[in-house]
Amino acid sequence: METFQAFNRQLITFLRITRIGFASSSRLAYIGVGKRKTQIIWDDHESLAASPTFASFADNVVVKCMSFVNSYNSPRSDNKNPRMPAVAAMVAGDKTAFYRCGFSGVQDTLWDDQGRHYFDRCTIEGAVDFIFGGGQSIYENCVINVVGSTLQPGLHGFITAQGRTNPNDANGFVFKGGIVMGTGSTLLGRPWRGYARVLFYSVNLTNVVDPKGWEAWNSIGHENHLTFAEHGCYGGGADTSRRVRWEKKLSSAELTHLTSISFIDREGWLHKQPY
Repeated sequence: METFQAFNRQLITFLRITRIGFASSSRLAYIGVGKRKTQIIWDDHESLAASPTFASFADNVVVKCMSFVNSYNSPRSDNKNPRMPAVAAMVAGDKTAFYRCGFSGVQDTLWDDQGRHYFDRCTIEGAVDFIFGGGQSIYENCVINVVGSTLQPGLHGFITAQGRTNPNDANGFVFKGGIVMGTGSTLLGRPWRGYARVLFYSVNLTNVVDPKGWEAWNSIGHENHLTFAEHGCYGGGADTSRRVRWEKKLSSAELTHLTSISFIDREGWLHKQPY
């Protein structure tokens, strides 16, 4: 496999970047040849703002068939680096979609910062808060791979740390279909901000999911502000009988709102993307 250096990031095999249109109507496409063959790898760490292997601030971006890796704490290496924030990808633009992409790290892998985003058939792996931020996003048929083996014995991980700051914010993370799998033990999420919103809908939750399900973290005493919910999930970790008492039970109207593509796309921007 041939390796190229590009902007101090390691680019493996092939990447095509295409800009379509101009000014406010322009769209940017990153097209690889497969998430195992086209990988951008970097090992920056500690600073959230400085560490992302890939950072996207533009609107109207589509990314296909490639992976973003922060190798600082990589579970696929023998490094003994202390665990700390090391972001593989940061997404801050609006109307951004990822198809068959991979995101690999341990802590803070995918910074879904802000804007409306769609992730389709992607693989996201990590151990602690590895999908976090204030994005308004649907993760459809994605593989959430928990690398709990990177944590100290007895520690459980956290998949999400969502950043909704007030009850009027439209954002939140919706996991629709797909599977949560891996090693060790994990909670589905904890709040990064006081009105965090996360829904797991019809997801295969394997026994890597801790029966408690969620943690209030800095929102202890204000759990009623949080919207942490599950619906229609199945698998060894889907039994909700031992979940925290404050897990939300959403109405059919709320479920329809959050799981419809209109949650992120009322004007049809996904169908207007070039690839």
